[in-house]
Amino acid sequence: MPEELPQLDRETLHKWSTLSYPSLVKELCSLFIGPELIPRDDLNDLIDRAFSRFRHREVVHLSRLRNGLNVLELWHGVTYAFKDLSLCCTAQFLQYFLEKRKRHITVVVGTSGDTGSAAIESVQGAKNVDIIVLLPKGHCTKIQELQMTTVLRENVHVFGVEGNSDELDEPIKTVFADAAFVKKHNLMSLNSINWSRVLVQIAHHFFAYFRCAPSLDMHPLPPVEVVVPTGAAGNLAALPAVVWLPPLQPSSRRPCGLPG
Repeated sequence: MPEELPQLDRETLHKWSTLSYPSLVKELCSLFIGPELIPRDDLNDLIDRAFSRFRHREVVHLSRLRNGLNVLELWHGVTYAFKDLSLCCTAQFLQYFLEKRKRHITVVVGTSGDTGSAAIESVQGAKNVDIIVLLPKGHCTKIQELQMTTVLRENVHVFGVEGNSDELDEPIKTVFADAAFVKKHNLMSLNSINWSRVLVQIAHHFFAYFRCAPSLDMHPLPPVEVVVPTGAAGNLAALPAVVWLPPLQPSSRRPCGLPG
């Protein structure tokens, strides 16, 4: 986790405002991932590789509707979930470090639907990562269940369990509370508060702001309201962006049954 947020001046915001979504992700990540960790050229390559399977050439697209309403399209990844964006980058960073250190890890994921399939797609076929996904029987949509159970890769292990997603979180928490067990079996999680996931999701807010703000020459910067449909607030985990860029005004809506 970072100890502090870098300061951004107006000149930097002006420069970033013209960037594509992938380029913006690269700039944001480079603020927190220095060249001593990942050289900039390698970082750029990893991010390009992460977004290579997205269906839209812009990766993320802003659709302009009427009366000032806009929709930021975060669903152009392999599984059609916004989590594809952050997990594909996280997986690339993870594999980069594992290869350098000649290590293997096992990722354990409990899911309500979209996390599991996005996590599987991000690491399927990776030689230094195994993934174990626990999905609650009868609580995922059919397409999400198929996305998880039809991936025929040796490093992907999917299990249906009784109970809902909150209930299956309990044994996972118990496992990770046993530090000796976690260390012995090289376990890790890819949950919503994983910092690399949060880091990439910060780009959503900046990108939306730059596309919606009428001008960056105004003093103070003009406000933009961001409405986020959410289930468990996982897609609001990038709140540092709101602190970092005060004109963003978050507003959460929680429709029934929408996985977050």
